[in-house]
Amino acid sequence: MKARELLRRRIVYSAHSFAELVLWQLPQPLPGSMHSYKYRLAFVVRGVCVLRYDNEAGKGDHRHCRGKEQAFEFESPEQLIEAFQRDIARYRRENRDA
Repeated sequence: MKARELLRRRIVYSAHSFAELVLWQLPQPLPGSMHSYKYRLAFVVRGVCVLRYDNEAGKGDHRHCRGKEQAFEFESPEQLIEAFQRDIARYRRENRDA
């Protein structure tokens, strides 16, 4: 099996903010991950990435939020996207610039 792109989408939230979601299914897990998905979900406000979920090789599943990197427990692509959307909603409630 070759790597297969499952999702590539840009969601515009305002004139100053958008989310970009990219999700691939891989033939085997990346080093540091226990599943066969590669992903990058980013929320960008005024040209700055303020929230990102990714699983770069060797680092495993994690998210970047407010300048901090935290481990993230990946369960499924659906759960990943739901968690990302909850974080975007929280950020937008707490920050008028979004």
